[in-house]
Amino acid sequence: MSTTRVLTGITTTGIPHLGNYAGAIRPAITASQNPNTESFFFLADYHALIKCQEPERVRESVRAIAATWLACGLDPERVTFYRQTDIPEITELTWVLTTVTAKGLMNRAHAYKAAVQENIDDDNADPDRGITMGLFSYPILMAADILMFNGEKIPVGKDQIQHIEMARDIGQRFNYLFGDTFTLPEAVIEESGMILPGLDGRKMSKSYNNTIPLFEGEKKFRKLINKIKTNLLEPGDPKDPDDSALFDIYSAFASPEQIADMRKQYENGIAWGEMKKVLFEFLNEELREKRETYNTLMDDPAQLDAILKQGAEKARDYAAPLMADIRKKVGIGPIAG
Repeated sequence: MSTTRVLTGITTTGIPHLGNYAGAIRPAITASQNPNTESFFFLADYHALIKCQEPERVRESVRAIAATWLACGLDPERVTFYRQTDIPEITELTWVLTTVTAKGLMNRAHAYKAAVQENIDDDNADPDRGITMGLFSYPILMAADILMFNGEKIPVGKDQIQHIEMARDIGQRFNYLFGDTFTLPEAVIEESGMILPGLDGRKMSKSYNNTIPLFEGEKKFRKLINKIKTNLLEPGDPKDPDDSALFDIYSAFASPEQIADMRKQYENGIAWGEMKKVLFEFLNEELREKRETYNTLMDDPAQLDAILKQGAEKARDYAAPLMADIRKKVGIGPIAG
């Protein structure tokens, strides 16, 4: 039976929230259980350094994200789950790919162009002011992440499609110069990816500061649910479930039957306070066991390190021989070889 290799990177600059779980974590874990899929999941801590120069924040994010994915059901025996920085071949490959990547390709990267445009709009004499080489060249690191394991399908948001196309261009250039080495990846866009509203009704996002951390303690979790924005309709007034952040969040976790029942309660004028109480109790019960597992893992960082080390060993079983082949192809290695 042939399998498809799917590779997913998780940037380690924050604490996972409800929106991350519904939109990315849960569907990715479900997909990884497909017997026709070979899944690679990695914590992209080198990528985090581009955005964040706070060591403790990066460390805490790695810990929280690893614990979250495991608590949510990711099986490290079934998938390859590793920390990017535990695979030295990735950084070595990044340099090799840098030597065959056209600067003009990097000039076209969306993140770089946006940073340059921001400087121009601010009337800065230097359009590259404040732009690091990390930001400029990180599409090459992303290409190395993918090509190192010959990832075939790469689940990404629409804003990341360009990076997959760049990885294809870079891999194709290497193959042309040195012979077939890399599988050219394809972006997989989840059009049906779930987007949850945050406390203010906008998309739940760290950049809007409107998130509900997935495994927040019960007391704080209840307070955050109570802060979710609603309209001024009174108890007894019919309410539109399709214009309600509370209903959207509930629907992301409820069964079709529960959703249908809640629609009737909206028609019958459920009070906002009652709906918030129902949502808190429903989500709290839904996440209770996962939260307990998460807290156990957070209290045992040595276990997290051991799981990630085991994943890195699996990953390097693939990366080390491929990197040895790449060195040979480009002319690096023992003189007698």
